[in-house]
Amino acid sequence: MAERRTVGLIPVAAAFVGNLLVTIIKAGAAATSGSSVMFSEAVHSLADTLNQLFLLIGVGRSFKKADDDFDYGYGQERFFWALLSACGIFFLGAGISLYKGVSSLLNPHPIEIHGLLFVVLGASFVIELLTFWIAARGLKRSYPDASWRERLALADPSTLAVYLEDGVALIGIGVAALSIAASYYTGNTLWDALGSVVVGLLLATIAIVLIRKNHSYLLGRSIPEDEREEIIAALVAEPAIERVIDFKSSVLGIGVYRIKCEVEFNGNALLKGAYQNKYLQERYEEIKDDYEAFKRFCVDYADRIPRLMGKKIDEIEAMLRKRFPAVRHIDIEIN
Repeated sequence: MAERRTVGLIPVAAAFVGNLLVTIIKAGAAATSGSSVMFSEAVHSLADTLNQLFLLIGVGRSFKKADDDFDYGYGQERFFWALLSACGIFFLGAGISLYKGVSSLLNPHPIEIHGLLFVVLGASFVIELLTFWIAARGLKRSYPDASWRERLALADPSTLAVYLEDGVALIGIGVAALSIAASYYTGNTLWDALGSVVVGLLLATIAIVLIRKNHSYLLGRSIPEDEREEIIAALVAEPAIERVIDFKSSVLGIGVYRIKCEVEFNGNALLKGAYQNKYLQERYEEIKDDYEAFKRFCVDYADRIPRLMGKKIDEIEAMLRKRFPAVRHIDIEIN
């Protein structure tokens, strides 16, 4: 459980340090060259650094325990801060990059191209590749049996943000290198400006993906379908449960689920649990000619059944928590 609670912390921390270093060297290269695409790359890395700071805050706050104000804990903190991070990518990273690129297209200006630019891009590529590998390893460890498409669908927003940001950063570095090289060999700064526009569009794309994912979690996203089916199957397998009439769920945090279900109890199974056949026969022989004794038996029966149902629900909840550790909050209602 502790391992699942710390999901996303290491990839985000590594990405924060890596992007801070990359921002510094890219900004220096952009200032000395005047390159639009290098400026966009510097803004891109600055946006990533600030966004990963948001992610770190969210991951840290999600570890807080439940209290009187938040009975279900603070697990959704990471989704809120990840949403802010995604908005930052869109407005800061994509917005400024697109603005710079379009401005350079409309008002071209000369740029100074020298070998230092490619050295900076190479160093940035190595650093981004390392943080990308850390995020990819985190995803693989969390979902070892899933395909990469399934991992991206199931991934927590913090690790997914790092994975996508660093993946786009690697593509962006390649775009920047090609744009600068094309400008150098053709003598036309149009290529440099187009590179900035491409980087901006890439950032906007991943921002929209992350915004949608975090939005779904904050609205109360249901648990994965396969886990939902397993939980329902475990409920139906209980002799005391005739069928599950309604089932609702929500993700409260990474590895923390809440479920609410309405079930129909099996009266025959409850009766067997309350009274063994031999005992019932003995009681029948005792009270069959005594109406007052029969009434007392009915009162005792009516009193025992609700308590038996409550005990059975407690047993079912304990079984679910043992088999499905992520299910931390359970509400079972009887139809």
